[in-house]
Amino acid sequence: MENFTQSDNITIIIPARYASTRLEGKPLLRAKGKTIIQWVYEKATQSKLASDVIVATDDKRIFDEVESFGGKACMTATTHKCGSDRLVEVLKKYENIEIAVNVQGDEPMIEPESIDSAIKVLIEDKNADISTLIRKIDDEDEIQNPNVVKAVTDNNGYAMYFSRSPIPYERNKNIASTFAHIGLYVYRREALLKMSELPQSVLEKAESLEQLRALQNGMKIKTATVNYKPVGIDTKEDFEEFLKKVI
Repeated sequence: MENFTQSDNITIIIPARYASTRLEGKPLLRAKGKTIIQWVYEKATQSKLASDVIVATDDKRIFDEVESFGGKACMTATTHKCGSDRLVEVLKKYENIEIAVNVQGDEPMIEPESIDSAIKVLIEDKNADISTLIRKIDDEDEIQNPNVVKAVTDNNGYAMYFSRSPIPYERNKNIASTFAHIGLYVYRREALLKMSELPQSVLEKAESLEQLRALQNGMKIKTATVNYKPVGIDTKEDFEEFLKKVI
């Protein structure tokens, strides 16, 4: 990526827990001889801008698996309610981390280029506290699906709002584009620590979207538009689809 070089203070942190309600133990499922967590870890290490990758887990089995393939893992508390809380614990253990990248542990086909796109916009924009990814969508099923989070931005690429509802609402058709949010975040250290201390906001509770806590408290989230469509593994069927792609 032109004009940008790897930095010692940018770390990708991959939250991974064993006790997923819909697919228990999914980080340790194997595809083509590698566990899901190894797939994600190896993709993350291909980032050109981050210098380190750490798996943040609350389970010794995942910790041991990461170490077995030569990765770096950090044990975290079992009481965390979300991945960003797990990131905060890692930040407090590694004081050299200035920028933390939250890569989901259940997306084995994550593109390193997309990770770097999110890092790049935060490096470039000193006013941004957080950066994330969005992608244009045209499929009506995706637009109406509450599990596909939508985003609207201002003219400078800052997020204005995220919602499970279709936004913008098209009273006048074929004027505005619709964008889906991709749940990859890049945080400045102080921004993530600040966000972790804030109480849940009304909008966050209503939509069940953690990023709304940041917006409602005046934090600035810069977006980068990519063509990458996440392939998340939340169910047995998701895993079977992934197997078809790699075997």
